[in-house]
Amino acid sequence: MQIKGNRFVIIGRAGMDFYPDPPGTRTEDATQFFACLGGSSANIGVAICKLGGSADLVTCVSDDAIGRFALNELDKYGIGRAHVRSVRGEARNSLAVVESRIEDHQSVIYRNGAADFEMTMADVEAVDYGRYDALITTGTVFAAEPSRSAAFRGFELARAAGLPLIFDIDYRPYSWPSAEVAAEVYSRAGAMCDVIVGNDVEFGFMAGDYAGGLDKARELVAKGAKLAVYKMGEKGAITITPEGEITTGIYRTKALKPTGAGDSFMGGLVAGLAAGLPVRDAVLQGSAAAAMVVARVGCAPAMPTRQELDDFLKHQADPSAA
Repeated sequence: MQIKGNRFVIIGRAGMDFYPDPPGTRTEDATQFFACLGGSSANIGVAICKLGGSADLVTCVSDDAIGRFALNELDKYGIGRAHVRSVRGEARNSLAVVESRIEDHQSVIYRNGAADFEMTMADVEAVDYGRYDALITTGTVFAAEPSRSAAFRGFELARAAGLPLIFDIDYRPYSWPSAEVAAEVYSRAGAMCDVIVGNDVEFGFMAGDYAGGLDKARELVAKGAKLAVYKMGEKGAITITPEGEITTGIYRTKALKPTGAGDSFMGGLVAGLAAGLPVRDAVLQGSAAAAMVVARVGCAPAMPTRQELDDFLKHQADPSAA
């Protein structure tokens, strides 16, 4: 599985992350916070841009100070926002309060009246998909209307333009009306995609049985996907392709927090595929990026540059036997 170039269009949210400061501080004890760009899709865009690719975001932000903060952050990281629309009214940007600590870690997410769910058919139909090499989205875009129908329309238009569809399952129960609705919509989305990335719990959720997650990943490839990455936390990952399965381990690191790994993994993976790396090497690049991000404060600012990631890989043993 390869991507012909490194120009990505990403459908999904941008928000604000708050981190109690200094690292290790519990939220209830904090007197100061560090603010940075948040939202899984925006974070993936940062990861891609820092690794030398280009990314444009399609979403909505609130027409207020927090929305403008998100826009400024997108500009800072070089993420294109020609298709980011500001919405008025009661819609609000996502806010995540995330601790930089492992023991008793707390993440509190505010998603009431989320602005990104205001994305419409017109937003995705305004995109010239022929300018890109792949479309990426994360599962949250499907959690509510009109964003859900808009995202599926984006899939249709991107496929018509010949783009591979890349799907990060990214299941967040608090965003969905019910688990049953989420499982049905995710299965529909996964069946349309060329690359599906998720952890064992997310694939198990799609299967309707947590013990059946790996079989679900295999089924998606058997029915047409080019690549499914079944992540298992500390146990590494199983990558399924039509040609066979690849098992890889993780890079050991001194983790500062448990968050950010998924977004950085996706950025490293797709950057590797776009650079023509073999699938196994692209997966390992994603794993290395994930290991680096969990050892740093923040998510977007923690994403490694090309030089940092190359240096990390140069000095690490192959984790395939982990």
